[in-house]
Amino acid sequence: MRKSLMNTQTKIAVMLIVAFLAIIMLFSGWVYFAIPGFLHDYYYDVLEIRAVAAGKMELDKDQRGLDDLRSVFSEKLMHEQDYFFKIEKNKDFKNEADSLGIPLSFFETALNEGGARYQDKQLFYVAVVYPSKQGNYVIVSQAQDYFEESFVAYLKKTLVAAIIIAFCVSLFIAVYYSKYIFKPLREITEKVQQISSENLHLRLDSRNSNDEMDELIHTFNDMLNRIETAFETQNNFISNASHELRTPLTAIIGEADVALSKDRTPEEYKTSIKVMLEEAEKLDAKTNALLSLAQTGFNGKIQRFERLRIDQLIWDVKNTVEKLNPKCNLHIDTSLLPEDPMKLTIKGNEQLLHLALANIIANACKYSDNQKVNVSLGASDDHVVIVVKDKGIGIPADELKYIYDPFFRASNTKNYAGYGIGLPLTRNIIKMHQGKISVSSLQGGGTTVQLTIPAWRRIDE
Repeated sequence: MRKSLMNTQTKIAVMLIVAFLAIIMLFSGWVYFAIPGFLHDYYYDVLEIRAVAAGKMELDKDQRGLDDLRSVFSEKLMHEQDYFFKIEKNKDFKNEADSLGIPLSFFETALNEGGARYQDKQLFYVAVVYPSKQGNYVIVSQAQDYFEESFVAYLKKTLVAAIIIAFCVSLFIAVYYSKYIFKPLREITEKVQQISSENLHLRLDSRNSNDEMDELIHTFNDMLNRIETAFETQNNFISNASHELRTPLTAIIGEADVALSKDRTPEEYKTSIKVMLEEAEKLDAKTNALLSLAQTGFNGKIQRFERLRIDQLIWDVKNTVEKLNPKCNLHIDTSLLPEDPMKLTIKGNEQLLHLALANIIANACKYSDNQKVNVSLGASDDHVVIVVKDKGIGIPADELKYIYDPFFRASNTKNYAGYGIGLPLTRNIIKMHQGKISVSSLQGGGTTVQLTIPAWRRIDE
């Protein structure tokens, strides 16, 4: 993990350096190739000004032109020459072009457009049409741009130095910021590596920065909470299941050993077989309960769901519970029923919901010693709500958090038969129906169980 992290950090640093250098190189290239063009235009403009000034001095003898010439010609250019060619009718300037070693098109452009520019290696030529007192002339100014050559050489050295400096700066920035960015991730990695099944209580420290790293820390902590809960549940399940399954097996083996230790009468054999049968039936019941609990741990896609009326289901459950326990004092409260009976329609599996409701109501009757148990039914546009309330022995406050653990039974239920499977099974069934279950209880003051199941219309939406 550390190696992968460092590789990623290095890749990010390299990407930052490459991106930064690419920008610098592009900018430097643009400057390097744009500056000569600007210098050429500037140098041509200077030559044009000098050509006009030369025309005023040589052809017009203009004193103001002489002053302009002195200001422009304060520094003589390298290989500077001025040529004056009078424009005459039918003159083609071929001889003049040959004498200067420049193309004839240079003169043709000057005559047609009033000026022309030409470069031959490091020599620059400018032609202007100058209307003097002696007639129209083509003035050609020639000079070598030594300034551009030295300037471009200096610019090249400057850009190379700037690129080297930029590389060093970008390297420092990329390495620093890649370490800075990955520092929280390294801390998270080191902390997570310290967490194992023996210390699942450890959590990552929140940075309170409300950024992606903080969100990652919260996600890790939530995951650790779920894993810790799953481990505790698994440990409790294994402990309770092994105890619950071992008890009837021990009784069966013990009774079998006693029966086989010596010859006995037929009545004694029958008694032993009867005890073993009872314990085997208990073992079968617990095994079936475990199987049901495991099957309801799926997401429900393998179960068949259909449209049900929850009020009809509750009446069916009432009949079932009263057949199993005729002493059960069960009251169905219909005062909260909605005017629209369609609000009582849900989408579910009838057998599973019948089992869940029967578990809750049967437990209420059992642990209240057949006192009155009230079942209320209500509905809104979105949900159907079932509340089962009894006045039984209740659940100790410090044991409420364990009520969904398989085989867990409260400390005050020793005088009541049961396996501790009913409530976990019911919760799984309700979760399969996208519903919720909540239990509130007071030791010696009764228990209230509320089931909330989405209505049919809500599911359709």
